Amino acid sequence: MQAFRSVAAWQKAHELTLDIFRITEPFPRSEAFGLSSTMRRWSSSIAMKIAEGCGRDDNAEFYRCLQQARGLSVELEYQLLLAHDLQFIETPAYEALQGQVIEVRKMLSGFMKSVKSEMV
Repeated sequence: MQAFRSVAAWQKAHELTLDIFRITEPFPRSEAFGLSSTMRRWSSSIAMKIAEGCGRDDNAEFYRCLQQARGLSVELEYQLLLAHDLQFIETPAYEALQGQVIEVRKMLSGFMKSVKSEMV
């Protein structure tokens, strides 16, 4: 068990969540319970899954939480693409956010390798 706030992947995921909340603020009202809400929920769920994993005593459970967080990052990446293609997000902001999602996913993959090596 470790403090989630000290985990670099959580810090990046939290930063991503804050940016997603900011970028979805001006979305059309018709998306308040649609894409905007989903993007916010998925981005915050990535950070929540990392935090949950840090609270687990078992490395196998921790690993599963990290897997779930990584899966959510792929879904969020698609949601960003959809928002961009619907012209809710301009290209520079989309590219920056996409880069953040990819960075979080890479960090999660590295973290998963570390946790998995401790499971053996």
